Amino acid sequence: MLTTRRVKISTFSLPYSLASCWVTMSKRVAIIGAGCSGLTAIKCCLEEGLEPTCFEQSDGIGGLWRFTETVEEDRASIYKSVFTNTSKEMMGYSDFPMPEDFPVFLHHSRILEYLHLYAEHFSLYKYITFQTKVCSVKQHPDFAKTGKWNIQIEHKGNRKMDIFDAVIVCNGHYNEPYLPSDCFAGLENFKGRHIHSRSYKTYEEYRGKTVVVVGTGNSAGDISVELSHIAKQVYLSTRHGSWVVSRISRGGFPIDMTVSRRYTMWIKNVLPRSLAAKISEKIMSSWFHHSNFGLEPKFRLKHPTVNDYLPSQILQGSIKVKPDIKSFSETSVIFEDGTVVDADEIIFATGYSLKYPFLDDDIIKLQNNDISLYKYVFPIYLEKPTLAFLGLVQPLGPIMPTAEIQARWATRVFNGAAELPSAKKMENYCMKGKDRKNKWFGTGRTQVLQTHYIDYISDISSEIGVHPNTIYLFFTDPRLAWHVFFGPCTPYQLRLKGPGKWSGARNAILTQWDRTIKPTRTRVLHEHPKSWLNIRRLLVIGSLFSAIWLTKASFNAEKSGFIEWITSWAS
Repeated sequence: MLTTRRVKISTFSLPYSLASCWVTMSKRVAIIGAGCSGLTAIKCCLEEGLEPTCFEQSDGIGGLWRFTETVEEDRASIYKSVFTNTSKEMMGYSDFPMPEDFPVFLHHSRILEYLHLYAEHFSLYKYITFQTKVCSVKQHPDFAKTGKWNIQIEHKGNRKMDIFDAVIVCNGHYNEPYLPSDCFAGLENFKGRHIHSRSYKTYEEYRGKTVVVVGTGNSAGDISVELSHIAKQVYLSTRHGSWVVSRISRGGFPIDMTVSRRYTMWIKNVLPRSLAAKISEKIMSSWFHHSNFGLEPKFRLKHPTVNDYLPSQILQGSIKVKPDIKSFSETSVIFEDGTVVDADEIIFATGYSLKYPFLDDDIIKLQNNDISLYKYVFPIYLEKPTLAFLGLVQPLGPIMPTAEIQARWATRVFNGAAELPSAKKMENYCMKGKDRKNKWFGTGRTQVLQTHYIDYISDISSEIGVHPNTIYLFFTDPRLAWHVFFGPCTPYQLRLKGPGKWSGARNAILTQWDRTIKPTRTRVLHEHPKSWLNIRRLLVIGSLFSAIWLTKASFNAEKSGFIEWITSWAS
């Protein structure tokens, strides 16, 4: 049985010869931020024989997941009721499963607890300098030759300069709220209060009031639902609409564990894009008719909002969905459809803008949240690849294992174990990738960082030789191969081979459903036979491959009913 809670480990048990790396440290790496990206960056530096120093502006680890009662400057902020939208087996680090007694979807306090367990388990605290602000990161005078950086920091009012061989930026992209005040005429005349969702902490002060929430992302959905229980009326204003999906899939299993699988990505990639998009749309809209709720998105493949309660609160009338806002008066909101609503409070859940005040514009250029990074990690035009960004991506999946594989790649580039292609090749890659992404996700400031999770981690893991070879596994370990290809794409798959291989990865994969089910099976009545499921899946997969092969030349998806069939099965 796997456990990770407060386990003391000896140095010889650390993965990838971590103990020996401590002896051979040479290059100094500055890590900015001690959130989920910064912590794994420290660990990866140690694994690769690098010497990390992590600068954290606050007095504790956790970043986004460290809840405070008040908003802190230049730091991400969450509200008191935040729960994760990804399940614990999908969102943990690849060699450190979450404790089996943790719930499937976690309150922010549990995520922070997990991060503390991770930092304690791998002895990361001693590499973190708290209450330290990074003021500037500039190229050293001989950067073209050495790739070194001059970093100015401020600690308790005292400033000093230091030199590092490489820099990893891990301060996230939820620090600078995007408040589109210029988009709404008359907002300056509105006498009620208006805030960004970053400033929202709890519902108490909204009791009995009429509240307009602007946006349809996860924060907008969560806040609207929470306020709908105590407010007089909640209006949810959306410009583009959004698909809404539940955390719970068929059979009561987590939605991400049933959908995020390698074979589903394989199907998406081999089918024509229009057909794959149609299937994806069918799956996302299968819960309810979004047009009846005023939520149907204008762009068909928009990133879905995860919310279990929004549809029911709309049905009860506690939340009313409205179109975009046209203008404001002193006491009311005028919507694009001409309706006028008297409002007390406005909450703009309109996202964030990228901001790196410690970096010069000639190092990175930001334009409407777009930044030229090779595979979302490395600036393309730097003379030396000694600057990396972690977590600056929005995968359709968990961010923590995404940041971890980015860190594993970046640190191997820093120590020379991996190389980047030429600037021209990186530029061509980015241009082609942007074109594919725009066709799938659309354009706009909220889409520039989006990507498919499995495709992305497969791309990065291939860079460092840790991508699982499923064909080889089917010959050498069929049971494991089945779980890797047809089961949930959990992070442990990236520890089966190559640098950083973890001896516990196979067992973690084979027991992932046990850890998922255990915290909910508090009243066990009987066991259900499962052997027939594998037979059914084999038959369905065989039929699917046959259908794709037979219909490759000419295929009428609408008339054949194939979309409806594969949608019902995949969901």
